[in-house]
Amino acid sequence: MGDRWHIEVDRGVCIGSGMCVNSAPGGFTLDFARQSHAAAPDTDAAEALLAAEGCPVEAISITLADSGEAVFPPEE
Repeated sequence: MGDRWHIEVDRGVCIGSGMCVNSAPGGFTLDFARQSHAAAPDTDAAEALLAAEGCPVEAISITLADSGEAVFPPEE
């Protein structure tokens, strides 16, 4: 079994572009206010990274579920 990720969307930053929904179908949804939500906040490592990298305002963060270590954006 691969890494488990924890995905969070900062709804104060999210602009509702929908790029995450297009990049990772089934991984993200937009609510009635066009704010993004991870469909499964704790998930196997997958295409969510593509969505996070493609978010125009960097509202998506991904950490390792077991340790909290940053996957995206990477810690500097």
